[in-house]
Amino acid sequence: MFAFRDRLGRVGVAFTDRHGGTSGGPFASLNLTDATGDDPASVRGNLDRLRTTLGEPPLRLALMHQVHGADVHVVDGRTDVREVPVADALVTPLADVALVVRVADCVPVLLADERAGVVAAAHAGRPGLVAGVVPATLSAMHDLGAERIRAWVGPHVCGSCYEVPDQMRADVSAVVPEADARTSWGTPALDIGAGVRAQLTAAGVEVASGAGAGSRAASRCTVEDDDLFSYRRQGRRSGRLAGVVWRRR
Repeated sequence: MFAFRDRLGRVGVAFTDRHGGTSGGPFASLNLTDATGDDPASVRGNLDRLRTTLGEPPLRLALMHQVHGADVHVVDGRTDVREVPVADALVTPLADVALVVRVADCVPVLLADERAGVVAAAHAGRPGLVAGVVPATLSAMHDLGAERIRAWVGPHVCGSCYEVPDQMRADVSAVVPEADARTSWGTPALDIGAGVRAQLTAAGVEVASGAGAGSRAASRCTVEDDDLFSYRRQGRRSGRLAGVVWRRR
């Protein structure tokens, strides 16, 4: 079920893989979205399995409808966590609420200031990187009192696999130079993960490295790893893995 797990005091983070669920076909088996054609009942069951596996007492899951933008939604005491806002980042000061970002090649970014009690989850694809979803998320965290933020960058397509037209690479690199890359076969590419890390580092955020307890490294390539969902490898009917972050009381 988990490609990676880690803990920082009261904060827990996890990135899922594609195993341990009930979906079939190209969605096998822990697909966490019904937006690409999977049976909604299977997806609800998979989300419930995720929620209960994260520990006791069960966490409330906060989801979002991601649109490759830079809008940040704050989940607070006035928010019904059953709502699914249109946003590409979630931030909360609440305990026992798990923020969920769903991806299949884009970069899932989990963030936390354990001392301030503020956590966040962001969806950084190519448009979101350029639009500044990561800086916008950090700004929202600072507004809630976060100061010393740590980040975990999850599985995503690597720069060696993400081939793009030369003009697209030039356009993105003009905004985030660190994203400039070439594929392993020598064509123009983008490394969105490198771009995200550069934005985090520029903001003074510590980026966690290495593997979590009992896990392989967090930032594995989704295209190269069959244990993960990948839009570029599987097509439009690919499932979605999740990045999840929460704080216990």
